Amino acid sequence: MRVYIIGNDGIRLCREAPATVTEGEIAVASNGELLAAPLSGKRLLALWNALPGVEKRRKIGDRGALIDQLWSAIEALPEPEPPPDAKRPSKQDAVIAMLRRPEGATVDEVASATGWQRHTVRGVFSGTFKKKLGLTLASGREARGRVYRIGGPASV
Repeated sequence: MRVYIIGNDGIRLCREAPATVTEGEIAVASNGELLAAPLSGKRLLALWNALPGVEKRRKIGDRGALIDQLWSAIEALPEPEPPPDAKRPSKQDAVIAMLRRPEGATVDEVASATGWQRHTVRGVFSGTFKKKLGLTLASGREARGRVYRIGGPASV
């Protein structure tokens, strides 16, 4: 279902009806709702003239005809580009997630997951995680080698 939100900044498309609209905005999903909307002739004219590729008007003329034309033009607008996905996690975020797992991670596991060299992984552990972020890293010897885990924030 296409719902159009008419506000001071123009018309925007929503996939579903919003729970609430802010003051000064009107949500319409059909030509009938647009006809019933409390829009002044001046506002209708401004909406029409803001549409791309339409012949600009100076007078409203027949209000009903203008609303019908406006609705047809709104429906013909292309679908907006979907918003870009949220920021993908950084390598640092991925390493922190690995270290927060109950099984922890070895330097070799982190190096293969990130593509970093082993000395870079150790540098990130001591420089970034311990000194800059204040995380407490605990390590212990296990069958797979030295395993690192994040214990929590360091006490200051």
